[in-house]
Amino acid sequence: MNTVYERPSSLRDAILHYCPGCTHGIIHRIVAEVIDELGLREETIGVAPVGCSVLAYNYFAMDMQQAAHGRAPAVATGIKRVHPDKTVFTYQGDGDLAAIGMAEVVHAAARGEKITTIFVNNAIFGMTGGQMAPTTLLAQPTTTSPQGRNENLQGYPIRVAEMLATLDGAAYIARVAVHDNVHVLKAKAAIKLAFATQLAGQGFSLVEVLSTCPTNWGLTPIAATQWLADNMIPHYPLGVYKTVGEVPS
Repeated sequence: MNTVYERPSSLRDAILHYCPGCTHGIIHRIVAEVIDELGLREETIGVAPVGCSVLAYNYFAMDMQQAAHGRAPAVATGIKRVHPDKTVFTYQGDGDLAAIGMAEVVHAAARGEKITTIFVNNAIFGMTGGQMAPTTLLAQPTTTSPQGRNENLQGYPIRVAEMLATLDGAAYIARVAVHDNVHVLKAKAAIKLAFATQLAGQGFSLVEVLSTCPTNWGLTPIAATQWLADNMIPHYPLGVYKTVGEVPS
């Protein structure tokens, strides 16, 4: 019998700690598949964040470095400058990247650091109990905004991809989603282009991935995927927001 589907070499044979229905596992897999397909596993260094994906170093089968909360782009910058021949990526949630780490990612993009960031946006702080995040939608209830996010009190959600796309050092910026099979395949293609951008030395690349958080949203896994489609995508439109030159596939 021929094997048609198996675990990527870049992903360890480990039980993930994520909640049922969380799409971090899907994103881990497609990142690992891309690294395998590009033949980069032995030459790649990943940077794990603080947040739900804090244990990413247990799942990716390659060199990994833990960073302080929000500081993954700064750590990745140091690694890439010391090892310019390596492929360096960060894997960060919206609390890590868009809250405490916003300055880090903005300045890494502005400097055109030749690193790749996988930015997982589930519109909430996941690990710490479901508090409002910079990406929480208007009227979305959280533990710290039980009546829903109010623009007069908490301001508006931040569109990270659109903001970073305005920076000259950003070479490839895209937003994708992983709530169904079609979008998973598109997400993988975008992540592959982000890594290809780094390999071509064109500058900073980031893929924002819209993800679910059934536990903190108070929804079943199936209902969470529908909520993402109905609520997140209208506010966070999918697509490529910045590309510089011709990115090799």
